[in-house]
Amino acid sequence: ASEVDGVLALRQPGSTLKPFLYAQAIAERRITAASLLEDSSAQIPTASGLYIPQNYDRQFKGLVSSRTALAASLNVPAVRTLVMVSPDAFHKQLRAVGLPLKESGDYYGYSLALGSAEVSLLSLANAYRTLANGGRFGEPMLVKPAKITFRPALDARAAFIVSDILADPLARARTFGTDSILATRFWSAVKTGTSKDMRDNWAMGYSSRYTVGVWVGNASGAPMWDVSGTSGAAPVWAALM
Repeated sequence: ASEVDGVLALRQPGSTLKPFLYAQAIAERRITAASLLEDSSAQIPTASGLYIPQNYDRQFKGLVSSRTALAASLNVPAVRTLVMVSPDAFHKQLRAVGLPLKESGDYYGYSLALGSAEVSLLSLANAYRTLANGGRFGEPMLVKPAKITFRPALDARAAFIVSDILADPLARARTFGTDSILATRFWSAVKTGTSKDMRDNWAMGYSSRYTVGVWVGNASGAPMWDVSGTSGAAPVWAALM
């Protein structure tokens, strides 16, 4: 474990990729924050058979707004959104915000909406910094240079809308309740994530000044027991913020 670099090690990001998916769908005018998405049983045909996504609590909420679907981290509406965007197009968007995915979009398929690819904590935190900076991407640096260069990587208007959703405590209440650890005393946007078998916990978010990314897990990649992004990484994120 002492030989594993937790900042650069590749881990499955779970639901933390969803903000970039919804931002892309909004930028392409496929949905708005108020669009209704169906959270119901879905069977999506793929080359290897039917893909049947499930929500974290194994329940369905029916018709929900895109705002609620993202903030409350519902899996099925996210997969339906990826069907609109396509895995290949979403793959290109993720690479644009600095996530160096090893495989193609078709390789990951529709599970890419739920974080089946592997990313590092550093690259994911920097991708959230891109959201915080209105869609402008800049390379992560340990020392502040004389001049910082940014390039557009995400539609600025979509980044603003997604940030507003991630900062909305009422929108996330369907899953996280009204008195969530994610609620700060100041403006902040945040998203949690949990990978398969609870191997990885994430809490990624930003205020008007700072972007903070937290990963919690075993360096060996072994599963954890009853530890989700909300109970594992979120308290650390909230304390840091």
